[in-house]
Formats: sequence, C-alpha cells, structure tokens
Amino acid sequence: MRSLVLAGGRSRRMGRDKALIEIEGQSCISRVVSALREADLEPIRIAVATPENIDDYGATIPTEIDVEWVLDASPHAGPIEAILEALDDPLLEANELQIAPVDVPWVTPGLFTTLADTITDDDALAVPADGERMHPLLALIRPTRVRDLLANDRRPLRIQFAEMPHSILLENRAVLKNVNQPIDLE
Repeated sequence: MRSLVLAGGRSRRMGRDKALIEIEGQSCISRVVSALREADLEPIRIAVATPENIDDYGATIPTEIDVEWVLDASPHAGPIEAILEALDDPLLEANELQIAPVDVPWVTPGLFTTLADTITDDDALAVPADGERMHPLLALIRPTRVRDLLANDRRPLRIQFAEMPHSILLENRAVLKNVNQPIDLE
C-alpha cells in the first residue's frame, strides 16, 4: 500500500510553515512520515507547493525513509486537487491509498494499521473520527472507488466522504489533533 502526505498548504493561520514546526525535537512532517513508515506504508509520496519545500522538508526527514516528492500542479489549490493528482498517477497500483496531512504530529502508526483493518470490501474509504467529527485528511481510500466521485465535486471532503460507503474508526482526539494555529501547540 502507498501513502500520500499533503504538505502543499500555506499555513496562513499558523503564521509559519507547519511542516517545519518541531514537536519534541522532530518536525511535524518528519513525525507524520515516520508514523507512515512504521505502519509499512512506503513509498511515501509527499505533495508540496514549491521545489524549495522539497529541500526544506527533506532536510528534516530521515534519509532511510522511501520518499517520492511531487509538486502540486496548481500550488495551494487544496487537498482535493492533490489527492486527485495522486489518484491519476499511473504508478498507483495499490488497492488503497493512505492520506495524511502534514499537521497531525501526534498521529501513530497504530492509527494507520487499524484503519487498514477497519475498511470493509464494500467501503470506498475508512476514516477516523474523534466522537465529534470525522478527520477526512487521515482517510484510507480506495482510488478506483473515490476518483470519479471527487473529480466533479469540490465540496469539503468531510461532506463528500460522509456520502460515500465508508467505515469509521473512533480514535483518541489527542492522536488526531492537528496544528492550525499557534494555540494548538500549547
């Protein structure tokens, strides 16, 4: 199975690049990529907005991790566009694709493993939830089942994914916590 890290955002609310924020001595992007690796989800594709991001982010990721870098065709167009680009890749032969945003530094390998165990044959995706809301940017998706549905719809992923056949994995809010603004680091 492959994975896709969404790292092409502007980090406007944070005021600085979320991918490079350090948590316990490790950058957010390195923490997410390491969790994906520990869950055996290599190669890990990282979608970025600029070539400079590749250098900056790559400097913080352990060299032994199998990473593929890809530039967003339309920088800062949003996660749906980055996901669709990944789904159109002819090299994507996997039946499932794990997506993850760069701003969930407390995500665990166990979350990814459990999502893979949660998805059923009838599902287009499996998505974690914290009891209050779904976290669609951490979904495990079946490319052939979601590609056409996403291609013609720009509503938020949480709405689109809720309408597709899916399984929900209830997970601890602390594991799913993302960092969008400085207060989220406290």
